[in-house]
Amino acid sequence: MSKVKIGFAPLHRDFFDESWAMEIRKRTLRALSEIEGIEVIVPNEDLTKGGLVRNDDDAEKVIRLFKDEDIAGVLLGTMTFGDEVAALKIAEAFRGMPIMLFGTKEPPFTPDGNRRSDSFCGTLSISSGLHRRNIPFTFAGIIFPEESAFLRAVEDFARTCSILKGFLGARIGLVGPRPERFETCVFNEVAMINHFGQEVIHVSLGQLFEVMDSIKDDDAQLKAIINEMRAQADTSEVSDKAVLNMARLELALRRIIEEKKLQALALRCWLEIEEVYGISPCYVLGRLTDSGIMVACESDVYGALTMLIQYLASLRSTPPHFIDWTIQHQEKEDVFLAWHCGNAPPSLVRKEAKVKLRPHSILSRVLDPERTQGTGEFQLRPGPVTICRLIEHEGKFKILITKGEIVESHQSLRGSWSWVRVEDLDKLYRTLVEEGFTHHASMIHGDYVKPIADACKFLGIETVIV
Repeated sequence: MSKVKIGFAPLHRDFFDESWAMEIRKRTLRALSEIEGIEVIVPNEDLTKGGLVRNDDDAEKVIRLFKDEDIAGVLLGTMTFGDEVAALKIAEAFRGMPIMLFGTKEPPFTPDGNRRSDSFCGTLSISSGLHRRNIPFTFAGIIFPEESAFLRAVEDFARTCSILKGFLGARIGLVGPRPERFETCVFNEVAMINHFGQEVIHVSLGQLFEVMDSIKDDDAQLKAIINEMRAQADTSEVSDKAVLNMARLELALRRIIEEKKLQALALRCWLEIEEVYGISPCYVLGRLTDSGIMVACESDVYGALTMLIQYLASLRSTPPHFIDWTIQHQEKEDVFLAWHCGNAPPSLVRKEAKVKLRPHSILSRVLDPERTQGTGEFQLRPGPVTICRLIEHEGKFKILITKGEIVESHQSLRGSWSWVRVEDLDKLYRTLVEEGFTHHASMIHGDYVKPIADACKFLGIETVIV
């Protein structure tokens, strides 16, 4: 799990109780220290009086601190009423970055009947100022920092920060053009540049094959990959030559990814690789995704971006599975088959099962099965999942976000697969059709609906949540 740097600005207005502001700041820091996956950057008492932010000078100091530390998001908290101008200066300095606002609950009155905090009131001054400036933000509520709702909100916020930090400016590799008959995988480079500052790095299949052919059979890295594959998967149905070429493909892709500094990749996975090297790349793609390089099949660039969003939402802890919305269950209501040819990350295999390398279940109908060896076939482990799909139309981006539950099956099916139960499959499918979503999606174990939806608010992506 990667750590996310969050800048915390504890806001105070001098008319109110400074001792309470310092106490609630300390309690907030104690609570934040319990959240795995974040590093909190906060002004200390040497930088500002009491470690609080109360005026323009404090705001400038905090802005410099946050920039020096390369934070990924800003947490604005009113310890008392809070100085709205200082808060808004900080927010303006980090426009385009995720911002979360929260207020704190009121302590008991003073002995003479005065209020000590007024955070409930002051938070509105800041939120209205953010709206006037068209600065998007999320709101965690009026809380005491020890409350579970606050901790959950910050956890989700950290995941939102992770998405923006890794998604904006990402370099996406495209190896080979899309399959001729797959118009569904078209994409708009200009929209990616304008919206997200992303770059598509084009690599031809010829370049890939040249790197593959340059790798000698006695290469130490190649041998290590072969040993990993044989330990990880049942290779009894594929030839030694196929395993060698799968390892050669993986090593070549890893070298291209490293050289081009790619965060994700979309690959033309049929038919040339099968025809030239006698392998299907599916298992290799799953292994790359498992190692933190998101790889989508069939040159689906937006599919790779969807995978990247989900992986970043997990703080890089859980790999997604690039899937087709394949079929409805023949008997069970609200259950569909999330499937692809054999590309699922091997770490997702269900308990007490093993990945099995086999010839491709579909391409072997049109090619000699001996030329399609290399799908990693297994049933995925059960559990809750989030399913997403990013698309673009006329320069505007939109994402589907929904939840489901993988249910275990005793069937023996081809490919990498799972049966997924959703709340209302008819509604979900109608949404896919009527909103223009494609037959490809990305599915990740866990519930990441809120952080993904919040990230889209900052990214300017329309959300369609089912």
